[in-house]
Amino acid sequence: MKVYADNAATTKISDAALEKLNSVMKDTFGNPSSLYKVGQNAKKVLEDSREEIATLIGASPKEIFFSSGGSESDNWAIISAAEIGKREGKKHIISTKIEHHAVLHTLEKLEKEGFEITLLDVYENGIIKLEDLEDSIREDTCLVTIMYANNEIGTVQPINKIGRICRKHNVLFHTDAVQAIGHIPISVGIDNIDMLSASAHKFHGPKGIGFLYVKQGINLTNLIEGGAQERGKRAGTENVPAIASMTVALNESLKNVEDTRMRLMSLRDRLIKKLRMIPHSALNGNEVCRLPGNVNFCFEGIEGESLLLLLDEKGISASSGSACTSGSLDPSHVLLAIGRVHDVAHGSLRISLGEDATKEEVDYIAECVEEVVEKLRSFSPVWRDLMEGKREFIL
Repeated sequence: MKVYADNAATTKISDAALEKLNSVMKDTFGNPSSLYKVGQNAKKVLEDSREEIATLIGASPKEIFFSSGGSESDNWAIISAAEIGKREGKKHIISTKIEHHAVLHTLEKLEKEGFEITLLDVYENGIIKLEDLEDSIREDTCLVTIMYANNEIGTVQPINKIGRICRKHNVLFHTDAVQAIGHIPISVGIDNIDMLSASAHKFHGPKGIGFLYVKQGINLTNLIEGGAQERGKRAGTENVPAIASMTVALNESLKNVEDTRMRLMSLRDRLIKKLRMIPHSALNGNEVCRLPGNVNFCFEGIEGESLLLLLDEKGISASSGSACTSGSLDPSHVLLAIGRVHDVAHGSLRISLGEDATKEEVDYIAECVEEVVEKLRSFSPVWRDLMEGKREFIL
């Protein structure tokens, strides 16, 4: 059996999104900045897409800016907020210890430029405490940037309440919603969000395209100079086919999002129950406040990389963490942040189910993981020491 279970890394483009991509590339190939009809046809596709995406998240078309994806949108939002803060004499930014590296590395860059960064703890369940956030806000705080849902352990933060606290203190609130959008209904108004990042390939759209929502009145920093595209904020001819394809994918993902979410939660919980039967294993992150298709486990006494390779031989595609850091030998910063020690964090497995996942696939994954973990432990010196009492079990 072949099972693709790494949808948090990327999703397969949907048939409808692919069809839209191809048709716009072929039939609406004009430059949207051109004044003649061929160009204006492309301009209409571009602006219709902007309007539809805005409607899907409860925004205005003027608040949607197209980008190359989540990392660019995160950088753009944070740097813009920092520039606004600097002009007002505010150089303090609050985030969390489990953000995507697109956020954390941007914050590190700003720290070198004189900004002070506060990274909130997320505790064992992977979720911040609202009182920690409120206690951390100061007179010079210019931005709170907290992800909607974590890309590794799938935990969903209390975004609405976070946004409400930020509004109360007149602080800008940005959320990296790359993992959440298309899988959870999102309304930027209801959730009190000032800026939001999204990436199409996480909800069955093409790679290399995304968007940034920016509440009207917030002055974005120019990202790329050289043209009037994206209201002068991001120069360069717009990728109209990819934008149109992303719009179709997002519309499609949200059409039956509640039914899909309930079905996936049932499969997710079934898998969690089965994996918990493996001795000395542990679920990472809150069991309830997590993405519907996310399952992240640690297994003591093994290495995650070996686990992935043996699962791949059985036709299962999974991950040991974020795709952006999968080449690193260091343990996940997310798992360390929730209290996993290095040895345990190395033995992690992330399974992210797609909308078309079945009960048979979930059972096959559970069966194979149990078999592979047992095999790896059989020749692991660490496991032998644990069994002989030379080391103490942690899980």
